[in-house]
Amino acid sequence: MRQAVHALSVRTERPGLHEITREVAAWVGQQNLRTGLLTLFCRHTSASLLIQENADPDVARDLEDWVAKMAPESRDYRHQDEGRDDMPAHLRSALTGVNLAIPLVEGRLALGTWQGIYLFEHRARPHRREVVLHLIGD
Repeated sequence: MRQAVHALSVRTERPGLHEITREVAAWVGQQNLRTGLLTLFCRHTSASLLIQENADPDVARDLEDWVAKMAPESRDYRHQDEGRDDMPAHLRSALTGVNLAIPLVEGRLALGTWQGIYLFEHRARPHRREVVLHLIGD
């Protein structure tokens, strides 16, 4: 049994879904494991991780719109230390989650045909986000 850990840095220029599948799969491929489990963990409270369809960009836009409706910007929140999008970003992250687990089968991530891995940026200004990848397997 082997383990490998990597911190993936993701620059975001805008809120929304940012696909990171290629970067994650490339790192996993370099580890030369055949079977295992990849865990991804977003080290932030105002961004999150999703596995979602990557074929039709309307899916991403619809998800972004839905999450914005579920946790809208408002002056009614107590926590607004970094602006009006601060607390909604925390709520959106709580709705969507900060970790994923993906099986590794025959050396490849066991994603479905139309599935991609996304960092979901919930803040309006640019950020550098860090996603920790932990792979365990043979």
